[in-house]
Amino acid sequence: QVQLVESGGGLVQAGGSLRLTCAASGQTFTTYAMGWFRQAPGKEREFVAVSAWSRGKTYYADSVEGRFTLSRDNAKNTVYLQMNTLKPEDTAVYFCAADPGFWGWDSSRYNYWGQGTQVTVSS
Repeated sequence: QVQLVESGGGLVQAGGSLRLTCAASGQTFTTYAMGWFRQAPGKEREFVAVSAWSRGKTYYADSVEGRFTLSRDNAKNTVYLQMNTLKPEDTAVYFCAADPGFWGWDSSRYNYWGQGTQVTVSS
């Protein structure tokens, strides 16, 4: 059974940093696309970043480019999201997602999801 478990969320002041962790189990995720999405209250889930194994590249949303860094440790089946220079508009529940084939921005195409971790950035 595939399971994704996020951790590392919390409350931080604007300008601060957090590192989210997504631990995957039940499958070998080496060739999977592993990504992060977020959802703020009253808004749709939006793309943040994805590591597309098939392309050997990592893609970021324009809103986080240069501030967030996605990395993955395939030996540990773990993906990280280092978030720097956080802004109040980054406040959301952050979700880890994985898929064996799809790697894009459409959240509906991902097969596996974590339960989410809350990130709150105070001004």
